[in-house]
Amino acid sequence: MNITLEQAQNIIEKAKAKAIEIDTKMNISVVDSGANQVAFVRMDGAWLGSADISLKKAKTARFFDMPTGDIGKLSQPAGSLFNIEHSNGGLISFPGGIPIKNASGEIIGAIGVSGSSVENDHTVAEAGAKAL
Repeated sequence: MNITLEQAQNIIEKAKAKAIEIDTKMNISVVDSGANQVAFVRMDGAWLGSADISLKKAKTARFFDMPTGDIGKLSQPAGSLFNIEHSNGGLISFPGGIPIKNASGEIIGAIGVSGSSVENDHTVAEAGAKAL
């Protein structure tokens, strides 16, 4: 099962609405189950460098089927995933990437958000992930 463009656009709109609500500017990426980008938006004034980070957060969440913040906890020195961020062409191991599941609980893609504090990035990503 794969995320559709319509679903990805809806996810982006929900995430964007949350970013506006908390008064921040974000880059928001949505990938499908194969970690291919389906949709992206860079809000006016969002950091240019965060575009790449948002995509890498989405890919990281899909590659390992867990929130990027969880990977960050496991990748600390002496952790079981220490240095994992150097694999797969560069991963992101801090909050802002979340897998997206369909109604049956199957992972059909992921969202990655970047442009503010990691707490805000996670909040906006979570709003998008809950859009389905």
